[in-house]
Amino acid sequence: MSKKRSEDLIQAIKEKGKNIEAEMSFFDHLDVLRGHLIRSAIAICIFATLAWCYYDFIYNEVILGPKHTGFWTYRMMCLLSKNFPSLFSDFCVTKINFELINTEMAGQFTLQMNSSLMIGVIFGIPYLLFELWRFIKPGLNETEQKSTTGFVFFASALFLLGILFGYYIITPMSINFLAGFVVSSDIKNMIEIDSYMSSVATLTIGTGIVFELPVVIFVLSKMGLMTPKFMRSSRRYAIVIILIIAAVVTPTPDILTMMVVSFPLFILYEFSITISGMVERSKKKAELEFYKR
Repeated sequence: MSKKRSEDLIQAIKEKGKNIEAEMSFFDHLDVLRGHLIRSAIAICIFATLAWCYYDFIYNEVILGPKHTGFWTYRMMCLLSKNFPSLFSDFCVTKINFELINTEMAGQFTLQMNSSLMIGVIFGIPYLLFELWRFIKPGLNETEQKSTTGFVFFASALFLLGILFGYYIITPMSINFLAGFVVSSDIKNMIEIDSYMSSVATLTIGTGIVFELPVVIFVLSKMGLMTPKFMRSSRRYAIVIILIIAAVVTPTPDILTMMVVSFPLFILYEFSITISGMVERSKKKAELEFYKR
C-alpha cells in the first residue's frame, strides 16, 4: 500500500512539474510578445512624432487634399469628363460645397494629436506585421516557414494599396457626394473638423484593412477553415455583399462610381480564391509525400 502511495506521489509530482513547465513556457511567450508589441508601439510613436513635426504639410496637403477641387482625383475626373463626355458627362468636380469649423476649445490641438497618431499607425503597420512575424516564426516548422516567406511584404503592400485606393478613390468620391447633397437650400453645410477627420480616417484605414482579404484567406486556408470550392460556390453572395459595401461606402447615385469602387474588391476576391487553391494544393502534396515514406 505504501509503495503504491509512493508511486502516486511521484506521478503527482511529475504532473505538477509538467504543469509548472507549461505555465512558465506560456508566460515566457507572453513576455516575448510584450517585447515585440513594445517595439511596435515605439515605432508608431516615432512616426507620429515625425507627423507632428511636419504637420503643416500633412494637414494642408494630405488631410485637406480631398476637400479642394485641385486634388488629383478631381483633376482626373474632369479630364475623363472632357475626353469622354458621352460616358463621364457629369464627372467633373468644380466645387466642394462645405466649410470646416471647430466648436471646442482644445479642438485644434486634439485634431493635431489624433491625426498625427493616425499617420503613425498607418506607417507603423508594416513594422507591426514584421514584429508579429518574428514572434510567430519560431513556432513554425521549416515547410511552414518557406510557405509563408514574404508574408510581411505582401501584407504590407496590400495594406498600403488599400490606403492609397481609399484615399484617392473612395474618400474624394464620398466627400464630393455628401458635401453636394442638399435637402434644402436654407441649410448650409458647416462640418465639424472631427466629423471630417473621422470620415477620412475611417474610409482610408478601413479600405486598407479590407485589402488584407487575401492574407486572411491564406491564414484561414492554412487552418482548414476556408477552401476554394466553398469560395467559388459563394461567389454570387460575395458579389452581392461587395456591391452593398460599394453602395454604402460611396453613396453616389450613378452605377459607374459604384463599379469603380467594387471592381478592385472583385479582383481581391478572385485573388483570394487563387491563394486558397494554392494552399490546398500544397497540403495535398505534403500529404502525398508523407504517405510515400
